[in-house]
Amino acid sequence: MQRELVLDTALGLLEQKGLATTTLEMLAEKLGMQPSDFKPFWADREALLYDCLRHHGQQIDAWRRQLLLDESLSPQQKLLARYDVLAEYVKNDRYPGCLFIAACSVFPEDDHPIHQLAEQQKMTSLELTRDLLREMDADDADMVAQQMELVQEGCLSKLLIKRQLQDVSVAKRLAEDILQVAQCRKHGALS
Repeated sequence: MQRELVLDTALGLLEQKGLATTTLEMLAEKLGMQPSDFKPFWADREALLYDCLRHHGQQIDAWRRQLLLDESLSPQQKLLARYDVLAEYVKNDRYPGCLFIAACSVFPEDDHPIHQLAEQQKMTSLELTRDLLREMDADDADMVAQQMELVQEGCLSKLLIKRQLQDVSVAKRLAEDILQVAQCRKHGALS
């Protein structure tokens, strides 16, 4: 059994079926295994879920690093790139990032390891957004970063329920508008 195959298969299943309803039995069936085959590696469903979210977080972190190193993109393009990537995934019935939103809801206790893992992803996203806004010399980068993250989390939350590609386009447009207003404020157009 290859760990990465199990985790990637589990992620796909979790994104399509939902965090609350996906079972070890469903995963085992999809992989042609028995649920007991997971026991040596993951004590229970929660341990596998934690490992899946950690793996997913590493995938997202790798994408963020790659994005930051891409010198062909401006900070504004980097801020909006998440929506283009998200749209491509949604077209393939994948919903990256949505699992972290769901995890905070399914595991609401602040001290729960899965909740903490999800919160860490949100904080990392906020820091990246704030850093790129500062690179753009945006007016009130902290507030604008909070606004942009609220749009992103709203988009991911809506994708959890509706799974409609158009929501990604609407969120991207709103993020573009937020960036334009921030630029106008910087240049005194809104004073």
